[in-house]
Amino acid sequence: MQADLIIRGADIIDGTGAPRQRGDVAVTDDRIIATGDLTHWSAGREIAAAGRVVAPGFIDPHVHHDGAMLTRPDMEFMTSQGVTTVINGNCGFSIAPLKRMGAVPGPLRMIIEDESCAFPTYAAYRDRMLSAPAAVNAACLVGHSTLRINELPDLDKPADAAQTLAMCRSLDQALAEGAIGLSTGTFYPPSRAAPTEELIALAKIAHQHGKLYVTHMRDEGDRVMEALEETFQVGRDSGCGVHVSHHKCAGLANHGKSEITLKMIDEAMRQQDVGLDTTPWVASSTILNSGRHKQATRVIVAESEPFPELAGRELDDIARQWNTDIDDALERLLPATGIFFIMDEQDVQRILSYEHTIICSDGIPTGSHPHPRVWGTFPRVLGRYARDIGLFSLEEAVRRMTSMPADRFGLGGRGRIAVGGFADLVIFDPDTIEEGATFENPISPAKGIDRVFVNGREVWAEGAKTGARPGLPLAQSAPVRVV
Repeated sequence: MQADLIIRGADIIDGTGAPRQRGDVAVTDDRIIATGDLTHWSAGREIAAAGRVVAPGFIDPHVHHDGAMLTRPDMEFMTSQGVTTVINGNCGFSIAPLKRMGAVPGPLRMIIEDESCAFPTYAAYRDRMLSAPAAVNAACLVGHSTLRINELPDLDKPADAAQTLAMCRSLDQALAEGAIGLSTGTFYPPSRAAPTEELIALAKIAHQHGKLYVTHMRDEGDRVMEALEETFQVGRDSGCGVHVSHHKCAGLANHGKSEITLKMIDEAMRQQDVGLDTTPWVASSTILNSGRHKQATRVIVAESEPFPELAGRELDDIARQWNTDIDDALERLLPATGIFFIMDEQDVQRILSYEHTIICSDGIPTGSHPHPRVWGTFPRVLGRYARDIGLFSLEEAVRRMTSMPADRFGLGGRGRIAVGGFADLVIFDPDTIEEGATFENPISPAKGIDRVFVNGREVWAEGAKTGARPGLPLAQSAPVRVV
């Protein structure tokens, strides 16, 4: 038998959570055509992988790479850590359908680098990704805040009936064109004034398409439990499956609350479709003026438009240099993004180890000093939390990065090493894999990642991008309730 590529002698971790099996993987074009003992097969190219793991390419269900897909299409911050598929449009912000530019609200500036990265319809964005592919596949959510920016002249007010109807029609069109769900970010100013009823109205449209409601909740700190209740209510009243983004308990006063929130999620799962993801870090990252600095023990400036030379500096350090207080220094740095140390390690581990939790990076790739999660999230889980701490097995870690997000978001044919599946693959060394990125040096490839393939084509090899850009915009088959 003949294949284009055979990976030989690897430990195959297939993404389902099953124990690894020693064997070979054969690929032709963009598909896996055989696995197991392929001694009698031949191929145009063979890779010796003894002592290595071959796994499905990792799927990052929560990123902010909407614009980067176009402006940084090699996507090496993803491919270098084994990620082959991303889901954009999170936290209520998407670059399509965006019909009204002008003064772009702060959070949207995280994903829009210039006006060429805004699209009036989802179809226009999808077609751009088809005509100018990136190195990774991408599925996209439609952001509630983006819909509000299109329709509301005053974002500090709830939408009226006509504005809500206009948002629903726009969402309906985008979902019909291939967007995979609705995202909200009521934590952020453009959507903070939206009442629960507004969210329910839009979630009903997502439900009609069989797609998910994905949310950066209204509060992840002092009122995290109330925010969870609101999320569950949106799901109940709309019939829509709900998914909690980057679940955390932020701020010193809320450390330890994950014991309560996970019990709440457990109880809700018995009654309705609920899912969640999280990141393996005690620090978050978002716009600098999000209010997070009031809950944080430490703040690093990730990017400042008026003071780009201060990226990587501590906020309190800058305030001392300027002989002012933190709030004044923060205002002078805007527009800016920051890194906020607001979580407790025990909460991080508890949420990570919860049986239904999917792994995400929540990466924001802009700026000269991003959060290290942009480059290092998935190797950090495989190295620190699976191998070193033993929070779960390597097979379970891979499952949470592959088949679980593929099933949850309806990405058929991805997330498993299976005959007939797409050849999104990563080869790594289980003994050395770890993040290379740190808070001090955040732009650094992971260690232990040998090779990465997207749709059968090699995009990362031996520490460097290949220049291949075989990624595709992905539509949704059908989301699966992960239980």
